[in-house]
Amino acid sequence: MTAEFEADLVVREVEPAAEGVVALSLAGEDLPDWTPGAHVDLILGDGLVRQYSLCGRTGDPGCWRIAVLETPDSRGGSRAVHRLAAGATVRVRGPRNHFPVVASPRYLFLAGGIGITPLLPMIGEVSAAGADWELHYGGRTLESMAFTDELAAFGDRVHLVPEDTHGRLGLNGILGTPRPDTLVYACGPEGMLAAVERHCVSWPPGSLHLERFTADVDRTGEPFEVVLERSGRTLVVGPGRSIFETVRAAGVGVLGSCLEGICGTCETEVLDGEVDHRDSVLDADERASNEVMMICVSRCRGSRLTLAL
Repeated sequence: MTAEFEADLVVREVEPAAEGVVALSLAGEDLPDWTPGAHVDLILGDGLVRQYSLCGRTGDPGCWRIAVLETPDSRGGSRAVHRLAAGATVRVRGPRNHFPVVASPRYLFLAGGIGITPLLPMIGEVSAAGADWELHYGGRTLESMAFTDELAAFGDRVHLVPEDTHGRLGLNGILGTPRPDTLVYACGPEGMLAAVERHCVSWPPGSLHLERFTADVDRTGEPFEVVLERSGRTLVVGPGRSIFETVRAAGVGVLGSCLEGICGTCETEVLDGEVDHRDSVLDADERASNEVMMICVSRCRGSRLTLAL
């Protein structure tokens, strides 16, 4: 994939969603359809690209909504978004979805902080479909937790757990008993997601679906060749250098964004060779199929890969 929707959208509205969180409505014409779990890239200038989950209504064709937490250790992305005002324009690319809702009779949603954003439209969709579900939503304080007013409409299906008054999410109680008819969807900080993974080890395969904000990427490895089938070129990917960097340096056009294996922008078709998957996007079945890879972080298990580039 070398092209996708990209356009300048107008900031229609900026409103506070919680302490330190703003919700932006982005308006444009002929916006592509999206499904719950999708995210977009905001291209903020000077090489600054950040991914944010769409958290509005899927049936609103002329408007996308995102919500952004301004973090104290921001590298410039969240700070730049918080400076946007109504009437401003921002370059947006996407959407893409590596966190889709799979059909199930029952769902268990787990959110930590701003991790509520991809889950919000999921809840709307499964609720409208008549599925059984519940949400356990943790945050530092009640004031820091976004969209609690919207969630209040769902009554006792929603469990708010502000840490300052209730402690952390009680994962032992929530996930202690595996449920074969239930899918678990979780998004939040890495510490929470790692704990959720540990608690779901005994659940049926395929029960847990995660979306990560960051990744601890291993960039080590032996050199290997990558054959670019469409370009008719063979390149050598050196130790500590990614396929993405190598291909870009050779002048071949490829899309990339996070460069940490969490956004899916650089997904590339694999024609031959065995992939050493190091991303946080593909699930176990997708990795085993060896059909696609994220070339920003994943490498080759042998001496050569052939890609549809």
